[in-house]
Amino acid sequence: MGGVWSRVKLAFAAFFTILFKGRLPAALQSPRPVEAPASAAPPAVVDGPDRAIQMLALMQRDGRLIDFLMEDLTAYADAQIGAAVRDVHAGCHGALTRYVTLEPILAGKEGERTSVSPDLDPACVRLVGNVTGRPPFPGTLLHHGWRVARIELPPLGSSGARSIVAQAEVEVA
Repeated sequence: MGGVWSRVKLAFAAFFTILFKGRLPAALQSPRPVEAPASAAPPAVVDGPDRAIQMLALMQRDGRLIDFLMEDLTAYADAQIGAAVRDVHAGCHGALTRYVTLEPILAGKEGERTSVSPDLDPACVRLVGNVTGRPPFPGTLLHHGWRVARIELPPLGSSGARSIVAQAEVEVA
């Protein structure tokens, strides 16, 4: 396309032709469908923060996780913190299991012997200790890891509220 004025003219033509005639103007209609080359990579998925904020909001709503994490605990006795943790744990566990199903990446119990096969995705397993040579790597399972098997979050609200983790509350007298 030409300069800026050519594009502005084409934009106006496209707008009014679509508005009044319900079709693209001839200048924008391609004679045949444009196909993507076979080697074209699929478009990258751009994941905004909305779903992460939503998960934080669910943990706050059901378990008051954010309140707990933002609280200065130095003034409280261990027994008080322990009692609070039980409530936070119960609420957050409920929210997590309601919307997400997690499964272990590696089978086995922590502390048991295991072997990391050569075909395992390196994003799934972090090797620590004396790592030399090629897989399979024998070792001790320190943590089995977690993988999301299912996630079914509720629909997102309006775009203006998507950054809200917890609403402020005001008691009106």
